[in-house]
Amino acid sequence: MNDAHLKYCASDEWAEAVNRWIIPGALAGVTLGTAVLEIGPGPGRTTERLRELTPSLTAVELDTKLARQLAARLGAAGVRVIQGDATTLPFPAASFSAVVSLTMLHHVPSVADQDRLFAEVARILRPGATFVGVDSRDGEDFRALHVDDICVPLDPGTLDRRLHEAGFASVNVDPNPYVIQFHATV
Repeated sequence: MNDAHLKYCASDEWAEAVNRWIIPGALAGVTLGTAVLEIGPGPGRTTERLRELTPSLTAVELDTKLARQLAARLGAAGVRVIQGDATTLPFPAASFSAVVSLTMLHHVPSVADQDRLFAEVARILRPGATFVGVDSRDGEDFRALHVDDICVPLDPGTLDRRLHEAGFASVNVDPNPYVIQFHATV
């Protein structure tokens, strides 16, 4: 993430948006279960809220510095933080009751890498478990926040097909003018 984007994602303003809109919209109608994985927590404002919703939360963060900071901040609160790449997750098959991705998939460097991430999520979910996510819609303001940053927006027109191809049996993609929300069940 570029510095301006990272600063925003660590801000109280972002935490308020996460608590007011992002998490309630993404998790509507979803039962997380007892072993949840969050992919790409960044500075962890989403993680702060998710840890209140499940007895066991693991977070996988690619950035070494962010992973270390998040572990120092939330490790004592029971959050297990792993520094790693979500396209090659270090977990056995059927390890999690839910996987959550909140406004981070556009930071995955390519569509092919996003597809590898989707397949890894399908692999580590228990039968009947759900991958739930939300990501920003492409647009001028969105692109302005991502100058000199990795930015590969999701295409809501192809996401359903891509998730099915990754191994999900049931997929619901719900785009609105601001975000793309999805639920995909193995």
